[in-house]
Amino acid sequence: MTAPGFDPAALLPDELLERIRSRAATHDRANTFPQQDLDELKAAGYLSILVPRDRGGAGLGLAEASVLQQRLAGAAPATALAINMHLVWTGVAKVLRDRGIDDLAFVQEGAAAGEVFAFGISEAGNDLVLFGSDTDAAPQPDGSYAFTGTKIFTSLAPVWTQLGLHGLDTTSPDAPQMIYAFVGRADAEAGGTLVTRDDWDTLGMRGTQSRTTELHGAVAPPDRVVRRIPPGPNPDPLIFGLFGVFELLLASVYTGIARRALELAVQTAGKRRSKKTGKTYSQDPDIRWRVAEMALAYDALPPQLEAIGRDIDGFVDHGSRWFSLLAGVKHRAVTMAKTVVDDAILVAGGSSYFSGSELSRLYRDVLAGLFHPSDPESAHSTVASAWLGPVDA
Repeated sequence: MTAPGFDPAALLPDELLERIRSRAATHDRANTFPQQDLDELKAAGYLSILVPRDRGGAGLGLAEASVLQQRLAGAAPATALAINMHLVWTGVAKVLRDRGIDDLAFVQEGAAAGEVFAFGISEAGNDLVLFGSDTDAAPQPDGSYAFTGTKIFTSLAPVWTQLGLHGLDTTSPDAPQMIYAFVGRADAEAGGTLVTRDDWDTLGMRGTQSRTTELHGAVAPPDRVVRRIPPGPNPDPLIFGLFGVFELLLASVYTGIARRALELAVQTAGKRRSKKTGKTYSQDPDIRWRVAEMALAYDALPPQLEAIGRDIDGFVDHGSRWFSLLAGVKHRAVTMAKTVVDDAILVAGGSSYFSGSELSRLYRDVLAGLFHPSDPESAHSTVASAWLGPVDA
């Protein structure tokens, strides 16, 4: 159950969602960032939904944020996915503070003040993800770190103000150490240590503008260096928070896409009419079976997302199964959403094949889910290890 009194329509009103939906096709077609969406969401306080009330936010939990992200994704998947990356950091800050660790207070305060946080973790070919990095993190005499490397899929690229990232310190006496820190955009760009490539030209999720970020000694000051931990799997709450919030909110976006595809299929089935029978396709037994299959698949995910969000917020101890549960819900959400979109296109018929169709855009957008961690191979490996134990050395 979501928190008593929680009203998704109050935080994301229908009229705001309709304005966002009306712009989605243009941003997809023109390959532009949805600046108006961000401005309106920021004005509505959406960027601080996970920030506690005593720091200027809405004080919501992860289960409520999941519902809102599903709702936003139904209007504009790319906008929801871009905002996701900001919400990941505010969600991690919440997970830590809830456990008595206030290392990311500046994230909560910054989000409430209008700062936009981006996620600088992905690197080409780095399947270690959180457990390793090809980015060099060079320690400085004052306790800061200078980062040199290339980050890919940096959503919110045109607008972020703070980049949360990781790198590997290979020179300190206790090296190697993974360094998690935040780099401010203004100082880095002014100093010529950060370059954002204009290289986001993709099949789908075009509005995220997840461009490549080059780091050339970009400095994270001492008070923005939040972790020094050994590489590899680590029980640090920061790692749990990053993995948990990232997987939950990603699953929420793709579940929202599935819901929208199901709605469009239902609408189309009620409008299309068979020349053979004279009846609408909503009366056709094959179409009814297909829509039912879509609904059966979709209906399983929202309760799972709510349960995972509640368990993270409620400190439920799933022990070593946590990572398999999180990877699993993300994998199920993406594969379910892809199947539902495929079926929605079959229900809608040939009109969905035209590029101006919303279903055509959803068909392209949903494919991005296959590339986010945990990818299908990683998810299956994680779940297999949870149930069968690790593979013999």
